[in-house]
Amino acid sequence: MSEHELHQYVKANFAVLTISDTRNEKTDESGKIAKRLIDSEGHQVLAYRIIKNDKALIQTNMKETLQNPRINVIVTIGGTGISKKDLTIESISELLDKKIEGFGELFRNLSYQEIGEAAMISRATAGTVNGKLVFCLPGSKNAVKLAINKLILPGLGHIIKEANR
Repeated sequence: MSEHELHQYVKANFAVLTISDTRNEKTDESGKIAKRLIDSEGHQVLAYRIIKNDKALIQTNMKETLQNPRINVIVTIGGTGISKKDLTIESISELLDKKIEGFGELFRNLSYQEIGEAAMISRATAGTVNGKLVFCLPGSKNAVKLAINKLILPGLGHIIKEANR
């Protein structure tokens, strides 16, 4: 077994943060999908919140979530587009120690195969903060499924190990 394969069996604790002015716990389909996909692979979602599209609120909630020693991975959903109300990337980028450029590049490439040129306006990104992983995903259900199934979960153990070396 390769080193990459050995680390795929790591179990992680997640936080799912939906950033939206219109969603609530009943209507947050993308958040429900994220939690289901994460749980189905044996990981745990320890925190789930819906946060208004406000830079101060996003950063405060992120900082609080980052302080939880049990959480290894934070997935945000929503606010990654280019409209004036999309503030996730600006809010979270300021908190990252390192960016994982390849995540956004691969996400947009895979998205392009599904939705065409509209993929170019996604600013999906990822990075680390004190060894914790942060993934910022678009709000669509298909984007959440794509990112979690094809990019986040398959290499999670290896990524966590590298982030903590």
